[in-house]
Amino acid sequence: MTLYTAVITLILIMDPFGNIPIFLSVLENFEPKKRRAIILRESIFAFIVLVFFLFFGRFILQGLHISQPALSVSGGIILFLIAIRMIFPGKPGDPSSFAAAGSEVDVVQEEPLFVPLAVPMQAGPSAMAFVILSSSQYPDQLPKLLFALFIASLVCTTVLSLSDFLRKILGSHALRAIERLMGMILTTMAIQMLLTGISDYMS
Repeated sequence: MTLYTAVITLILIMDPFGNIPIFLSVLENFEPKKRRAIILRESIFAFIVLVFFLFFGRFILQGLHISQPALSVSGGIILFLIAIRMIFPGKPGDPSSFAAAGSEVDVVQEEPLFVPLAVPMQAGPSAMAFVILSSSQYPDQLPKLLFALFIASLVCTTVLSLSDFLRKILGSHALRAIERLMGMILTTMAIQMLLTGISDYMS
């Protein structure tokens, strides 16, 4: 796996543009400076969680006797479902939609800690599955994968820190269009991961 592929895939999975409405909803009662500090802290938490799964996830899988093809297939299915939700986010009243998730979390008045901004919004099941799968398939490329994770986390943190500015400049319609474009790209990656898992199992 190349550094470019790992970085792009992680950014698509972590979906910073899709997370902007939820982050703004959760942090709407905080001053901009405090909001940026919270985003930075939660992004660091998410990075630590993903680093943990990058280095130790494959040992957890070995202990659970989960094969690499099974992880690849399940990871592909998860990514595909995430991509479909990015392309078709659903109606605001739909409890499975991101909009509904935002309306549920915005009632929380206290400062968020770890949940939901770090996990699962940034370090979600799909991101965890990807780093575990990558470390299992390429155990000799852990430094490269760690660097890719750092770059992707930095990009996502920067986008989320500029969420107010991006919403004013681009507008909600443009943000949704970007998210759907990212979802279409992620769909092809998910199908490729699924086909790879099936091929490895059949061989």
